[in-house]
Amino acid sequence: MKHVLFLGYALFMGACLAQSPQQSRKVKRPPAQATNPLQSGPMVGYSDMREVMLWAQTKQPARVQIRYHEAGKPTPVYLTNEVQTNQQAAFTAHLLADKVEPGKKYEYNVLIEGRMVSLPYPTTFQTQSLWQWRTDPPTFRFGVGSCTYVNEPEVDRPGTPYGGGYEIFTVLAAQKPDFMLWTGDNTYTREVDWNSRSGVLRRYTHTRSLPEMQPLLAASHNYAIWDDHDYGPNDSDRSYWLKATTLDAFKLFWANPNFIFPESCAGTFFWNDCQFFMLDDRTFRAPDDMTDGPDKVYFGDKQVQWLLDALISSKATFKFIVTGGQIINPTKSFENYAIYGTERDRLLKAIADAKIPGVLFITGDRHHSILHKQERKGLYPLYDVTISPLTSSPAKPLPEELKQDTYVDGTLVTDRNFSMMTVSGPLKDRVLTIKVYDQKGTERWSRDIRASELK
Repeated sequence: MKHVLFLGYALFMGACLAQSPQQSRKVKRPPAQATNPLQSGPMVGYSDMREVMLWAQTKQPARVQIRYHEAGKPTPVYLTNEVQTNQQAAFTAHLLADKVEPGKKYEYNVLIEGRMVSLPYPTTFQTQSLWQWRTDPPTFRFGVGSCTYVNEPEVDRPGTPYGGGYEIFTVLAAQKPDFMLWTGDNTYTREVDWNSRSGVLRRYTHTRSLPEMQPLLAASHNYAIWDDHDYGPNDSDRSYWLKATTLDAFKLFWANPNFIFPESCAGTFFWNDCQFFMLDDRTFRAPDDMTDGPDKVYFGDKQVQWLLDALISSKATFKFIVTGGQIINPTKSFENYAIYGTERDRLLKAIADAKIPGVLFITGDRHHSILHKQERKGLYPLYDVTISPLTSSPAKPLPEELKQDTYVDGTLVTDRNFSMMTVSGPLKDRVLTIKVYDQKGTERWSRDIRASELK
């Protein structure tokens, strides 16, 4: 279903050596791109009331810092910690803005070696509001997307390029989401990458350096999980030999607020009255081809138990469970949760038995977008919103998938696409609005789900 194609870096050294002496003498300065010390970023990471994490990657070792101030108020000015980037960490820097107040917007600049880097797009971040016991929660909007393939012809498979449509990030940035939810396959490691740390870090760098992506990273907060391609090879599971290395890369290149397990990317975060449960569907996963039964785990016992405990204790209006593979689609094909039927039945039964309100799933992986809805006797329905792909090649579902009772007619999109989701309304009547757009920005479908329907 998915293709694992592989990109490499173009080297210009041979061309330099091939110049004649006369040509060499004419070269008075380095190429224009060398004047920008940033390799990629800046990126805005997690947001809370008292701190925001920012991120940047340099081209070589350098001192990096962020200078920031409240939007519209040039003073006072604050500075994050300073980080000396190094090769071992792929020249990445995590920079903490901790002189902030709740519910404020800030403007910022990147300083490298003490000098401001000029960027042609807005660089802003925000803190979350202290609305509890005071007002209704604010309206917020977030983007959703998965499957970002960036071509590199030198190591791609021959034939039609698998990636494309990079302008989708420009369209997404124009929507000005409060944050972006990256739901797996956020980069595609290839054969040239997944057997070495150097290869993994190079692949993460190559994808993150896509020019069209930078304005979105710089002005919207970003949260991520992984799926098989940013974890390891296609359809990879707990046996992947370099998973500690890809986890290190994930932590270097993303800025999530927490990690529940030391060996996993799983975590959680809040935005206003909603909670997002970011699950890891790879680290603990048994092989797809294993015979179903109690030992064939997908999330694994300790992650399932954590999720159930966290769902039961959560007071969030909407409880978004975010993972790579489809959960509600009952078709036992590809990497759907249905091929792990024993664990799937256990999880869905436990959610039903605990009568947890407000649960719905956000998934990716499938290279098409679609909405599945599972009716439950005596309980509210479970929704699974699959959003995919951003820049990878689209794919169609199997004909039998569209005959399932769970398929919501009119929600299939087989072009590159993304979703914008909005949570609005007073606390006692919150509404989730789901809109799906193609890479040109044309709206393809829209649905409203009221919190009152999920009780």
